[in-house]
Amino acid sequence: MQTDFQLRDKVILVTGGGSGIGREVCLALARSGSRVVLGNRSAAAGEAVVEEITATGGEALFLRTDVSCSSDCAALVSLALERYGRLDGAFNNAGLQHAFNDLHETPADELSEVIDVNLKGMLYMMKYEAAAMLGNGGSIVNNASIFGLKGMPRTAGYIAAKHGIVGATRATALDYAQRRIRVNAICPGPIKTPSFDRVTGGDDHLYDDGVPMRRIGQPHEVSAAVLWLLSAQSSYVTGATLSVDGGMCAE
Repeated sequence: MQTDFQLRDKVILVTGGGSGIGREVCLALARSGSRVVLGNRSAAAGEAVVEEITATGGEALFLRTDVSCSSDCAALVSLALERYGRLDGAFNNAGLQHAFNDLHETPADELSEVIDVNLKGMLYMMKYEAAAMLGNGGSIVNNASIFGLKGMPRTAGYIAAKHGIVGATRATALDYAQRRIRVNAICPGPIKTPSFDRVTGGDDHLYDDGVPMRRIGQPHEVSAAVLWLLSAQSSYVTGATLSVDGGMCAE
């Protein structure tokens, strides 16, 4: 999908940009002419995306980032400011999920990591992003997933973190509504990504019956929603959660 979101020369930060939805958003931003500042825990994956962008004439920077560490989050935002002097937008996408288990069978360290990466990492990123945007305004988009809006068995920690992202998005949007910083969340359903393939064993139709549109989504269908929220085309949208889920949350 080629859509002009008028993001040329905008400085946009993406966490978890090394694979899946994050990678797709980085590539879409680069095609739109944005300057991409990419953070990822895997240096090899992050650097590979930067190479892919620069090979086609785009502009991108990479810094190895563990969003559960507040100093890493601060350093990623500082990189954008040091190189470009401003931050126009951010897609806080980094997240993880461990094995599916009933809560009483879930190791405490796994619960802690899920909360630290998915929820606390997003809060840390917003803290430093908002500070960087105070002078010129900007747009922040958080990846909450449909599990920020509904429950699922055997994923209590993940569901708690994702619901927390939705709540924090709404509260932060109110904090900055009069300071030209918009904050929204996307809530993707099942999307064709490497992590989805690990769950399904590569069967793209395993969950079709659970989706009203009877198919899984493609990464570009999520990136289009993210770029719209990052752009001035959504200038009157803040505190919103946008479901990109084939109708799952409508049931």
